[in-house]
This record gives sequence, C-alpha cells and structure tokens, in this order.
Amino acid sequence: MNKLSKIGCSALCGSLAAISAANAGDLTVTGGADMTWISLGEAVTGNPIGMGSNLTFTGSGEADNGWTWDLTIAHKNGVAYSAAKVDIGMGGLGNLMINQGDGNGLGAYDDKMPTAWEEAWGTGLNPDVQLVGGVGASNNLQYTSPKALGTTIVLAWAPEVGASDTADKAVSGAVGHEQKAGYDAVVHINPSFGTEALSGLNLYLGGSFREKTKDTATYQQDQADGTAQITLDIGPVSLGYGVSAIMTGYEARGTAGKPDFYKSHMYGVAFNVNDDLAFSYGYHDTRMEGLTTRDTSKMIEDNRSVEVSSWQASYTLGGASVRIADVKAKNVGWTNAVQADRNATVVSVGLAF
Repeated sequence: MNKLSKIGCSALCGSLAAISAANAGDLTVTGGADMTWISLGEAVTGNPIGMGSNLTFTGSGEADNGWTWDLTIAHKNGVAYSAAKVDIGMGGLGNLMINQGDGNGLGAYDDKMPTAWEEAWGTGLNPDVQLVGGVGASNNLQYTSPKALGTTIVLAWAPEVGASDTADKAVSGAVGHEQKAGYDAVVHINPSFGTEALSGLNLYLGGSFREKTKDTATYQQDQADGTAQITLDIGPVSLGYGVSAIMTGYEARGTAGKPDFYKSHMYGVAFNVNDDLAFSYGYHDTRMEGLTTRDTSKMIEDNRSVEVSSWQASYTLGGASVRIADVKAKNVGWTNAVQADRNATVVSVGLAF
C-alpha cells in the first residue's frame, strides 16, 4: 500500500515537472509610490498630503514558433484592480493585443507633448479639457504593424464601446441602447531614414469613429475624434505641437450646453539639462464649437474655452525622483463662477522598485 502510494506520487511529480518545463515563463512585479503636497491657491485645499501606489504584474512566455505573449495586470491606488491586457508578439507580422480598457488605440495619443513630468492637465488641476479617447476605455482588440520605412500603423476595434473589464466566459450585457461598435486608426511616422537630423522627429495622425443608435431624447448621432501632433528632439531640447477635435454627435436641437464639437490645441517644450534634471512648459486648451440655439446666456458665450498651462521640473536620484509643477487654469468646469480661474503648486516625491 505504501509502496504503491510512493510510486504514484513519483509519477505525478514527474508529470508536473514535465508540464512546468513545457510551459516555462516569467512573472515580474514592478511598482512605485508617489507622495504629493498640493496648494490650490485661493480654493479650499483641506489636507494637502496625498499618496498614490501602483503595482504592475507582468507574465511572459514563448511558443515553439517564436511568437511571444505578455500578460500585464495593473493595480493602482490601494492595490485596486485597474485593467489587464495580453500582448501577442507575432514576429514579422506585428502585435495583437486584447485589452480591458487602459488606453489603447487613439486614447494612447491624446497628448504626446514633451514634458518633464506630466501633461499640463495631469498635475492636480484639470479645467475639463476634452481629450480624444476612441475605443481606449472599452474592451478592445488592437493590432500594431511592424515598423516599415519609419512608419507604424495601429488599428483598434471594440464591438460595443463602453464595455470593459469583462471576465472570461462572460459578456458585458447591454451597456446602453446608444452604444455600438467603435474603430480607431493611428499612424506614427518617425521618418529618420537613417539620418541623424530627422531621428528625433515624430508625426502622429489618428482618428476614431464610434457608431451610435439615435436617441430621440438627445438627438445623439455617431461620434468621431481626430488628432494630428508633431514632436521634435534637437539635442537636449524637445518641442511639440498638436491639434485635436471631438465630434459629439449632438444635433442643433439638442440639450443646452452640448456643443456639436470641441476643438483643442496643445504645445510643449522640454529641456533636459542632463540625464537627471529636466524642465518643461506645457499648454492645452479646448473650445466649444457649434453650440445649440438654446445656449443664449452670456455666461456660455464668455466661457466657451478652458485652458491649462504648467511649468514643471524633475530631478531623478536613482529609483527616487522629485517633481514640482506650477499650474494655472482658466474657466475651470466651463463656468465664470467664483474661482473659475485657478492655480496650483504640486510637489511630488516618487519611489520606484
């Protein structure tokens, strides 16, 4: 009896070892913590101390034909589950990614301006600038082509925009009777052609189309986003400029305060003193266009535009970094109410592992 048990365990262990060898892979964990102090000028701040923690789990493997795969699971503040994605590398055929909605497609190109730390609108004071997003916030499939002649093409598709974080063997159910499929396409060109003069030039051109079922209450139609941006690195200096537009899908008979579209422009300049010290200035604004005939108040006319600008500096000491940003915003929340024009100073210490 005991002998038979021993033989059985040995056979089982051998089988498990064989399975482990056939499916060998790697699992890594990276992360960091950000501690901040923020002053909001004349606005009520309350307790100015903040902290963010992030963990990223990455698993990888390889098939016999040389194709690879990477699973990335993101946990943000307080180890709260954020999203997961599986990226399959198909060699010369490009990459195919299944994503739960952490910024694929056009959403990954909402603002490519150079910066020492964060985008102008991402440092504690967001006046509600409108960013292109496409299908990036939904469960989606994304294909990335191999780079050819300095050009990479990114295509993303979501069967139903708005559906995200759906488990295996499950469906999202109805997200909303207006939601239908969405399609993104982005072209990234780095036209260096082997020349040093153009190696730091990057061009981004992207668009998104999202189908909508007409709603007789809001007269909402199909939606579309688009952006065109350019960045250029010249030695230690990085420059950038871009424009974007969002077609909301609201007709002229729609709800007050719902414009036909938003248009934005952005620019930034960064100076890298050395590998550790950098300074930057960034700007981003959004303007309402095609307001409905119901928007007759002077407040709306005077505040059709919101904007934000930010001076930033960052210094890195190995795995630690110190960042500071001075931010100013105009017409926060699309209103001319008291404190609609605001400013903030943010000091951040980041620790990475």
